[in-house]
Amino acid sequence: MLLSGANNEAFWRFLAGRLIVAILTLLAVSFMIYALIELMPGDYAERELFRKYSGTGVTITQAEIDQVRANLGLDRPFLVRYGEWLWNVVTRFDFGPAFRVETSVNTLLQGKFLYTFVLVVGAMLFSYIVAIPVGIWVATRKSGIADGLVTLLSYLGLALPNFAIALVLLMLNAFVFNLDVTGLVSQAYRDEPWSFAKFLDFLGHAYIPLLVLGWSTTAFQLQTMRGLMKDELGKLYVTAARAKGLSGWPMLIKYPARHAVMPIVSTIGFDFARSFNELPIVASILVLGELGQELLLAFLDADQNTAAGILVCVTSIIIAANFLSDLLVVAIDPRVRLKGR
Repeated sequence: MLLSGANNEAFWRFLAGRLIVAILTLLAVSFMIYALIELMPGDYAERELFRKYSGTGVTITQAEIDQVRANLGLDRPFLVRYGEWLWNVVTRFDFGPAFRVETSVNTLLQGKFLYTFVLVVGAMLFSYIVAIPVGIWVATRKSGIADGLVTLLSYLGLALPNFAIALVLLMLNAFVFNLDVTGLVSQAYRDEPWSFAKFLDFLGHAYIPLLVLGWSTTAFQLQTMRGLMKDELGKLYVTAARAKGLSGWPMLIKYPARHAVMPIVSTIGFDFARSFNELPIVASILVLGELGQELLLAFLDADQNTAAGILVCVTSIIIAANFLSDLLVVAIDPRVRLKGR
């Protein structure tokens, strides 16, 4: 078992090491985001006044800018503001005010984090559910037709950008099926609490962003699984298993697929980060309310609290996904030792 004998001590050393790395990573991410926005020309006070008086012909004075800065606490030194923000996050899990939307960052996260998480995780699950079994099946086919077809689809998935696929699906549904697939729920449900009816409506809208986000990951992992499976099928232990009378899917799952899937499992965190990075462009086309767009707007508005809060949450999920992938690799193949990871 994973936590028995010598592995018990190795597991706790592994967990302690990962926890220390996670804390240092989150500190580094939050500090870099605050510092990068601090180095950008202008700050939120200037952008807010520009939006307020844009097109009115009113001249913005330095006194007005200084007044807004003082009201928002932006007139204090950078390290003081960052230290106060970090202390509130650690002691109260309070990410501070989100200046752009005039609410707290916590409230903003509560409203959009679930949508973002479901979209990214759903796209990853779709990718793995398709790529792993199809990759195994194609690797076992002697016919070159299936292999060539999968290779063609994989190249298309890697070559076509997600925004192009989103546009095609959007126009197809709008002009051919006369369906409105923008947003994650219909207008009637957007301000309503969650219910079974709202969940069904969400599923009716979410399949397109899930397909678009999962397209490139499916193509990449399909090629990966196919290549790894072919490599495993040529090894001596598979020949020995067949000589003992083992065959069919039970043999494939128990031996070669078990080893071939480990490199894919180890990239779960990478796939999560890639899907989140691709989400803002897809969200802009399909009008999705998710955190990627909020992060982009926070950077454009120099809203340090919002940008740091979103990235700390997303980074936490990526760290957790990497930790989970390591545990899954050990569970799939007990010969892999945690102390070596």
